[in-house]
Amino acid sequence: MAEILNPLLELFRNTAPLALLPVFVLVLGMGETSKVSMVVYSCIWPVVLNTVSGVRNVDPLLIRSALSMGLTPLQLCRKVVLPASVPTVFTGIRVAGAYSILVLIAAEMVGAKAGLGYLVNYSQFTFEIPKMYAGIVTLALLGLAFNHAVLLVERRLTAWQGER
Repeated sequence: MAEILNPLLELFRNTAPLALLPVFVLVLGMGETSKVSMVVYSCIWPVVLNTVSGVRNVDPLLIRSALSMGLTPLQLCRKVVLPASVPTVFTGIRVAGAYSILVLIAAEMVGAKAGLGYLVNYSQFTFEIPKMYAGIVTLALLGLAFNHAVLLVERRLTAWQGER
């Protein structure tokens, strides 16, 4: 099954979301729906691929030990596979967070009349340099805040691992 799905996942992952902007706008219109859909499209691939990698790389000894204790497949997934793959999944979420900001800003620069991307782009063209830098700094701070929030959630969900 992996031999069939991997090339398909890689095809979608390697299709640049900004290249699909005209398709999203054509199908969903010029509003927020197309921007949100494009961000979701770009963010799903790092999360999915890191989740697959995390599940594949669970220590086989852990799985064999859990099976020898009589865990059902559902219990195995919930008590062994999911906790062991959480750090890798959160790495994908953090990468997706960075992608989401990049794609949203690029989409706003190309096809919007509002938003931080539009503000940065418009400020550049009208030589309102302080506004442009304010938008850039705001974007950086939003990215930092999102990353910090995800790290806090990850630490809470992986408290059983101890200090890292």
